Amino acid sequence: MSLYTEYLNEIETRHLQGLNPKPIETGTLVQELINQINDTANEHRKQSLDFFISNTLPGTTSAAGVKAAFLKEIILRISSVEEISVDFAFELLSHMKGGPSVEVLIDLALGGDEKIAAQAAGILKTQVFLYEADTDRLKAAFKRGHAVAIDLLESYAKAEFFTKLPAIEETIDVVTFVCAEGDVSTDLLSPGNQAHSRSDRELHGKCMISEAAQAEIQDLQKKHPNKRVMLVAEKGTMGVGSSRMSGVNNVALWTGKKASPYVPFVNIAPIVGGTNGISPIFLTTVGVTGGIGLDLKNWVKKTDANGNPVLDENGDPELQQEYSIDTGTVLTINTKEKKLYDASGKELADISSALTPQKVEFIKAGGSYAIVFGKKLQNFAAATLGIDLPSVFAASKEISHEGQGLTAVEKIFNKNAVGTTPGAVLHAGSDARVQVNIVGSQDTTGLMTSQELEAMAATVISPVVDGAYQSGCHTASVWDSKAQTNIPKLMKFMNKFGLITARDPKNSYHAMTDVIHKVLNDITVDDWAIIIGGDSHTRMSKGVAFGADSGTVALALATGEATMPIPESVKVTFKGALKDHMDFRDVVHATQAQMLKQFGDNVFQGRVIEVHIGTLLSDQAFTFTDWTAEMKAKASICISEDGTLIDSLEISKSRIQIMIDKGMDNDKGVLQGLIDIADKRINEIKSGEKPALTPDSSAKYFAEVVVDLDEIIEPMIADPDVNNEDVSKRYTHDTIRPVSFYGGDKKVDLGFVGSCMVHKGDMQIIAQMLRNLEKQNGSVTFKAPLVVAPPTYNIVDELKAEGDWEVLQKYAGFEFDDTNPKNAARTDYENILYLERPGCNLCMGNQEKASKGDTVMATSTRLFQGRVVEDSNEKKGESLLSSTPVVVLSTILGRTPTIDEYTAAVEGINLTKFAPPLAS
Repeated sequence: MSLYTEYLNEIETRHLQGLNPKPIETGTLVQELINQINDTANEHRKQSLDFFISNTLPGTTSAAGVKAAFLKEIILRISSVEEISVDFAFELLSHMKGGPSVEVLIDLALGGDEKIAAQAAGILKTQVFLYEADTDRLKAAFKRGHAVAIDLLESYAKAEFFTKLPAIEETIDVVTFVCAEGDVSTDLLSPGNQAHSRSDRELHGKCMISEAAQAEIQDLQKKHPNKRVMLVAEKGTMGVGSSRMSGVNNVALWTGKKASPYVPFVNIAPIVGGTNGISPIFLTTVGVTGGIGLDLKNWVKKTDANGNPVLDENGDPELQQEYSIDTGTVLTINTKEKKLYDASGKELADISSALTPQKVEFIKAGGSYAIVFGKKLQNFAAATLGIDLPSVFAASKEISHEGQGLTAVEKIFNKNAVGTTPGAVLHAGSDARVQVNIVGSQDTTGLMTSQELEAMAATVISPVVDGAYQSGCHTASVWDSKAQTNIPKLMKFMNKFGLITARDPKNSYHAMTDVIHKVLNDITVDDWAIIIGGDSHTRMSKGVAFGADSGTVALALATGEATMPIPESVKVTFKGALKDHMDFRDVVHATQAQMLKQFGDNVFQGRVIEVHIGTLLSDQAFTFTDWTAEMKAKASICISEDGTLIDSLEISKSRIQIMIDKGMDNDKGVLQGLIDIADKRINEIKSGEKPALTPDSSAKYFAEVVVDLDEIIEPMIADPDVNNEDVSKRYTHDTIRPVSFYGGDKKVDLGFVGSCMVHKGDMQIIAQMLRNLEKQNGSVTFKAPLVVAPPTYNIVDELKAEGDWEVLQKYAGFEFDDTNPKNAARTDYENILYLERPGCNLCMGNQEKASKGDTVMATSTRLFQGRVVEDSNEKKGESLLSSTPVVVLSTILGRTPTIDEYTAAVEGINLTKFAPPLAS
């Protein structure tokens, strides 16, 4: 059977699903198309021509390579296709955006046919995705005095690829579609349980919100053909929870503009809004696609005559509506005045924050990638020509306050800044281009990252990056047909690109499904590092880490850089003493609760939390930094004492060595290089040459939060509050309640200990509790299932060596077996202990889930609707988040414990202790 016949069979299958033919990415299939195009009598010629022109993926796919080569033959008149003229061949090349197409264009531009060379150069002047292999050819031709090369470089130096683009529309008419009331999670826009389809854009687009919502969007488009549909979060923030490029892709697919007539299902320029603006990570992703994200502020706090907030019966500020954004509301965005108007022309809001000079450039260029690569290309051209860099792009904002010290994150940004004014000291609010040290790609977004890398014509990781890792943790629970199709393909691509991969394409080492955040936390070996990862929980306890969409991850891998404003910081310190029966997870929840009580508003949102955790090792400190994603913080940073940081780095070294011993290092010795960096950093600290990172005493913070440990007297639970009458307050992470709130009688249907929020100590706590209860009662009986998923294999190995795993095995009715992994998700649970494979498991929600309508007690981070547990017809599913001992005890009792039951159960158990540093 030919590849084309197989493709036709796939098309028929997709047709039954209501889908169009899948875009072609393999060169062998494109060659078959070409053979059929050249055969003028072939019955499939017309269809093959259509697929070749409009359904072949660009960039560095093998399909793009074969397509570009054939177009070159047409231009050189080696081949002839009636429907593809020379001009049309050049047009098709212009839409292929780098890689083989640029190579072909440079061949033609530097060739002997003057007319073709001029035409090729004209197309090249519009291209920005050029890499060293391309620019080296132009530089060599320039040195030879080649007229076309000189002309190209002069054009690049003037940035004509940008300046000759059309200006953005002065007015954009929109019609609103309200996604939901309250925070809109990216899980609504791109559900985790559909993660397997993210790289198939059309298929994945069908999962956005609901079929009814999609139909309503289409109806709005029919009623308002000259207006853009703007998705909005009423009384909430748009895009909270995850750094999901697929969410923005889906919004763009339904409401955006087609990027190219020759590339299917790639849309750009979505417009989104939220009463409380856009989540920082999501807003970055919107910028990747040249979209607009509006802070609508259509609800404001009601105040009394004295200007004080009016509180409701629950003590929360009452809100009053300034203007309506109900579905179907017509609004106008004026990009020149930077104002939002209603249909009558009345001004509603200042939207200048959405239309900064830099964001306007993204909109004009069709996305931030074009600007990033364009700037690099302009710099190259000016340097090669030996001229000063012409001022074309909006100047980066540089804010410096004389006499003001630096916060920890400001220090890191200043150290890693690229292209700033020499000698300038940058404070929060400055725009910064920074070098990235560590990059992480996870498996449910990795295929999208690989697509982005192909689209921007990247073939190898930037030498600037110290280390990068591709995980397998989000698909660890079930090795089903989808995982078996997607994951080996992903690992092969990323391994070849230069990442350390969880799976070896050659099967030389055992497949690792360690939680990516834990691995990144280990391979971050410098407290001055900047980390970018394809997940909102990229929050390391060393350095400063930013969760990012798959595109930003691709950009960091390809260029070794990231661009963002330096965020403001909120300082968090501690006082008092933690009670013996409390776990550090309770400190994490209490931080959020005390902050909200102290300020009323979430001062963490969009800012960096600088937590002075000093004496806590990196594994335990990560529990705090990890949770800051749910606090809606942009990032977090730990201030450690010298000795603590040294100990944490030694732990990292030992774990990296384990990876090396397993055979995971690559030809460039990346993992060994990380050990060398750690050794250098340890020596700097010990010698006093460069102590552990601390802020300056004169640093300025947006706010300072002091957490009183004395106030934490009982376990704290984050509750989704699924039945709150105010739907905007459901499924947030801001409802933090003490365990006594539940009176010891709230039924718990399932418990989960796992995700990135736990470490080895949590596994030991389970074993200690089982030993204690067995000693007290003779045996342990579970009244609800308990699912346990260790975060990493090395933890399992250590528990086995120390005897704790044996205790867990004793009560396990199921234990993972890597030689025979599950190939289907569990749908029913017994009242037993399940020892699951290391990985994300229930927290991810894309494979395993609790039974519909269950009340789940979990150590997870996720309480969004439908994530860990879906609703049933009779009852809303709810995921309550708590410490490991609360989860374990809840499954043994089948309900929430009383404070007395809890205190008795943890007596003598070594919980995760925390004592604040003596000075901060």
